[in-house]
Amino acid sequence: MAVQVKALACELPWESGIPLSRFSGDEIASEAIKRGIVASISGATVWRWLNEDAIKPWQHRSWIFPRDPDFREKAGRILDLYHGIWDDKHLSSDEYIISADEKTSIQARIRKHVTAPPCSGKPMRVEHEYTRGGALNYLAAWDVRRAKVFGRCEPKTGIVPFGRLVDQVMTQEPYCSAKRVFWIVDNGSSHRGGSSVERLQKMWSNIVVVHLPVHASWLNQVEIYFSIIQRKVLTPNDFSSQDDVKSRLFQFQERYEQIAKPFEWKFTRDDLSKILSKIPAELDSFWDKPAAYSGQSCHSLVLTA
Repeated sequence: MAVQVKALACELPWESGIPLSRFSGDEIASEAIKRGIVASISGATVWRWLNEDAIKPWQHRSWIFPRDPDFREKAGRILDLYHGIWDDKHLSSDEYIISADEKTSIQARIRKHVTAPPCSGKPMRVEHEYTRGGALNYLAAWDVRRAKVFGRCEPKTGIVPFGRLVDQVMTQEPYCSAKRVFWIVDNGSSHRGGSSVERLQKMWSNIVVVHLPVHASWLNQVEIYFSIIQRKVLTPNDFSSQDDVKSRLFQFQERYEQIAKPFEWKFTRDDLSKILSKIPAELDSFWDKPAAYSGQSCHSLVLTA
């Protein structure tokens, strides 16, 4: 009986014609009675049985399958860089690694009532209603080994704004006279493909553009800095104007640099290989024939650093 209830909990509701996205304990109990698995059962009993095998159908987790056929090699190059290696050779002291990206559509939410500071027994209180004060984009470049950040705000993203960020970094020492400066970027339209490599190397001959695999933002260290920005500056979102957003971002950037240290990156090429080895063999052809898996369920693979 318990085994049948657990099997029911491991079903996707809609595959049995039940118009639910996921089951709760009470809904599993109701369905078990309806199917004649048990004559009577409570949601609490269902929870206790499922807890024995750590089955939690009321929870969900997002995942994405690595669909870049060169995922292993592209990711491996970046992981090597984070450990000071390129083409099996250690980087010299006059070579630098820059991780860059854009944090888009940062809104200025002007609250209709003044935010109340925390006090004894009460947290900070932020008015739910707000008016929109516009949005801007924060472009940042993080020096992986020096823990230095370069940032700028732009009304739009694109090739030209990103080019201004590159110039902001590369016109300064030690980058302008460095042997090589590796720029790690994703596949966004501002810096996508071979054309971006040609364009940036034409501007600065010592730049080496290193593209992330598709859907691998977790490999980009600047995303860690963006997550800090999100927690420390942008949440809760309470600004008087776009200029206020910009001022707060730059002030935080300056403050953060005073205490910043290089991120302790431990994930290696070997760790990546262990994760990729978990991809079921029957899905190996996914990269070659992704359409064949349209609408079919696949084993989950979660890539995290």
